[in-house]
Amino acid sequence: MSNSTTTPSPDTTPASPYGTLPPASTPASRKPVSLPRLADMHARGEKISMLTAYDATFAAMADAAGVDCLLVGDSLGMVCQGLNSTVGVSLETMRYHTDSVSRGLRRVQGTAWLIADLPFGSYQESREQALRSATVLMQAGAHMVKLEGGGWTTETVRFLVERGIPVCAHLGLTPQTVHALGGYRVQGKGDAGALLKQHAHALQDAGAAMLVLEMVPAALAAELTVELKHCATIGIGAGKATAGQVLVLHDMLGINLGKMPKFVRNFMADAPGVLPALKAYVQAVKDGSFPDDQLHAW
Repeated sequence: MSNSTTTPSPDTTPASPYGTLPPASTPASRKPVSLPRLADMHARGEKISMLTAYDATFAAMADAAGVDCLLVGDSLGMVCQGLNSTVGVSLETMRYHTDSVSRGLRRVQGTAWLIADLPFGSYQESREQALRSATVLMQAGAHMVKLEGGGWTTETVRFLVERGIPVCAHLGLTPQTVHALGGYRVQGKGDAGALLKQHAHALQDAGAAMLVLEMVPAALAAELTVELKHCATIGIGAGKATAGQVLVLHDMLGINLGKMPKFVRNFMADAPGVLPALKAYVQAVKDGSFPDDQLHAW
């Protein structure tokens, strides 16, 4: 009989060959973000943080950093596919990436609210087409769908909301119609601001719970944020007065194949890693230090 000391056996748990997804914001530290909770944040004046996400791992990291909303944006056409615009993104591609992000959140018991873009051509034909397309994305894991434009979209929003599908609207620079707008330029200047405000109020009345304002004058965005009591404005190049902010994930990490937009801040510049950069973004949105209207707005 040996009197040698027995050493503990090593951990035999198999490791993932490609790394392990990071821990999420657990339910104990953050309740799942829901539509009523977002409405409560809006009513209390707590800023809503939003970032795009296109895959499982970045979705889990953003959730761990405390990002409130993840947007599976059709910006993936430019960021992931190398397209010149978002126009070429298909509904099937959006379904695939929505499913990937949703799986990433499920694997780490994530709590973020998941929004998915309805891509170009998937809702313009009719309200019924919009419902079919939204169903595809909701079944892939989205909690809400986003569509672009005002005017004719109002009845589409109403049609979807009446059928239990939460909707985020999008005004200002609408990338799917960038050719009609004459390029990537500020929208809602001067007299055009009155029409944008009219569309925003109509979308709220139709049931839109959120409204992305992209590249619109900060003063106009501030007015709308006060006026829209039941629709949280989410700015991107629209100043600091909006109810929340959104950026493309790759932009705020300083990963960009083209010219960095004026409204972007590179949060990786002062961070030791991706997760701290994501946390810094959330903190800056929450405390109002980002965006800086002198640097990031018009």
